[in-house]
Amino acid sequence: MSDLTQLLRRDLPASIVVFLIAIPLSLGIAAASGAPLLAGLVAAVVGGIVAGALGGAPLQVSGPAAGLTVIVAGAVADFGFAGTAAIVAVAGIVQILLGVSRLGRAALALSPAVVHGMLAGIGLVIALGQVHVLLGGSPQSNAWQNLRELPAQIADHHGMAALLGLLTVAILVLWPRYVKISVLPAALVAVVGVTALAWVLGAEVVRVSLPEEPLAELITPVWPDAPLHEITVAVLTIALVASVESLLSAVAVDRLHDGPRARLNKELVGQGAANMVSGMFGGLPVTGVIVRSSTNVAAGARTRASAILHGVWIAVFVLLCASLLEMIPMAVLAAVLIVVGVRLINLAQIRTYARHRELPTYLVTALGVVFIDLLTGVALGMATAAALILWRLTRCEIRTVQRAPGEWLVIISGTLAFVEAARLSREFGVIPPGEDVEVEMHLDYLDHGAFEAIKHWEEAYRKAGGRVRIREVHDSWFHRATSGRLGGGKSTPRLVGSWSRWQGIDQERRDAMAAGIAEFERSVAPMVRPHLAELARDGQRPEQLFITCADSRLVPNLITASGPGDLFCVRNVGNLVPPHAAPGDASVGAAVEYAVEVLGVTTITVCGHSGCGAVRALMSGAAPPGSSLGDWLALSGVEFTDGEDEARCCIDNVVQQLANLRTYPVVRAAEAAGRLRLAGMFFDIAEARMYEVDPVLNVYRPVHTPAA
Repeated sequence: MSDLTQLLRRDLPASIVVFLIAIPLSLGIAAASGAPLLAGLVAAVVGGIVAGALGGAPLQVSGPAAGLTVIVAGAVADFGFAGTAAIVAVAGIVQILLGVSRLGRAALALSPAVVHGMLAGIGLVIALGQVHVLLGGSPQSNAWQNLRELPAQIADHHGMAALLGLLTVAILVLWPRYVKISVLPAALVAVVGVTALAWVLGAEVVRVSLPEEPLAELITPVWPDAPLHEITVAVLTIALVASVESLLSAVAVDRLHDGPRARLNKELVGQGAANMVSGMFGGLPVTGVIVRSSTNVAAGARTRASAILHGVWIAVFVLLCASLLEMIPMAVLAAVLIVVGVRLINLAQIRTYARHRELPTYLVTALGVVFIDLLTGVALGMATAAALILWRLTRCEIRTVQRAPGEWLVIISGTLAFVEAARLSREFGVIPPGEDVEVEMHLDYLDHGAFEAIKHWEEAYRKAGGRVRIREVHDSWFHRATSGRLGGGKSTPRLVGSWSRWQGIDQERRDAMAAGIAEFERSVAPMVRPHLAELARDGQRPEQLFITCADSRLVPNLITASGPGDLFCVRNVGNLVPPHAAPGDASVGAAVEYAVEVLGVTTITVCGHSGCGAVRALMSGAAPPGSSLGDWLALSGVEFTDGEDEARCCIDNVVQQLANLRTYPVVRAAEAAGRLRLAGMFFDIAEARMYEVDPVLNVYRPVHTPAA
């Protein structure tokens, strides 16, 4: 597809969809920030054109963001909007310096629980303030006052404004649930539909007010008449929060598409340039915004042209059709902001942080932002996160249970340091002498003092006639210390090593499978049980169909670092895909059709490997026609002769199986519609390295090139 064709078929329609969403959001964010409404539109134009052209995340859309509303409102109250515009411009310069200094990824070091807690707090502040506007009143100066004055505002609401606002909320909530038309986003339908209804009814409500000549009314930034330290705090706050939000959005957008990955330092420079220009023209701060960005990807955008064009459309619309915007009731924009604010409080994230025991950090940050201020809330959240880390680093769980008469189990988990020596002695003291004791360790660290305590008890208990078995899960701190290697070397993790790596040879011969299952249920099942419970409830939604060889040395979840629910796997001798309607075995075809039509996978990967026995059989003719293996290999569509390069034959086999895949009508249709991608891989077992196969050039290259 040529660049011009791609622009017309993909980027141009996507830019129009994003433009239609950006208009009401930009106006609403400006209103919630206490800034001129034109400032929100200026930021949308500059974010689209400047950040779109210069940023490092091609499919990310930038503009005014709800996450900065509280900060901007505070700056406007302290410095006036002209002073705030100057602060925004300087914050842009700071962002450029951060990007040039290659500190883009450093912003991602902030705990996600703090970031999402901050956004949740901001969302609640926005919603509490905009409820007053929806009811026909005015927001108070802080969240607590908004909450306290809400009953009186409800009793004194303006009927028509409240009716229009509630109708807008209903459309925003119900439209995405029941109407699946991507070119008609809910925000556009709600704002246009309710505005038209208000015009038909002749409703007397407060409406949007814009300058008659927008270009002549742009606000010129003025350096604030305030102490330098207050200005510095405001500049750094806007720069850092805008940077973190933009980079988190860029990382999230990368997960939505298969195009070029975001270059975070370049993105930071692009965002800084956009903020500098936006401030100079009297606009709000600019950040990358996930709602508009995800809409951009979903609408089919392929390049940065979509983001740039959406900014152009906003500029043209404001200059030529401002009178249409002035028909929008402010209660309608307030409704849009209420829904946006509430959606910043993500219940799925709350459940995730609860599972990972980070909910206190999230809640402390959110409540601090709501009831104190943003900087204090973030500081409290970071302090909570640090306290939890320190608590986990020094936390150790010790449980002693009697499994049967004469049999005891001591389970030690976490970080075991010398300070736990007295507690260890108490737990071991519970066990009567002469018993059979198993000490099971799940340790991420063991210091020398704790090791000595366990070792001395073990020796004394054995001398008294008892039996002690010390078993370590996932790591070997105790056994390395016993051999004089505490802190040095690494054992093979049981999740990676084969049975023979962690079981005795005799045990492996007798009951390796049973021992492996017991190990899974003891050490792995507790970690994956919550995730598997979700999959059991919600069903499987894998992103990939992974077709690979049945070779025992190939472990798909290991070499792709994937987990339950990620891969829909088909394994057979030679990773074959018999052509569509080929006589014989139809199991692979059934799996392909089920994966594409029912599961909706977006990628099918055929993965070959070095030393493939099926390829060797094809080369040597060791599987004659008429045998089961010979009949199966005859479906491959390849013929090799003895003496050819074996690795080259394995690659050619992958290329042929990709061609066989395209004989399936469901695959061809999904690929033509852009819903499916085919990929070839080759795993070198000796190198433990994956290569990507290019079926066009018939070459293979490393999937990941390690940094030098």
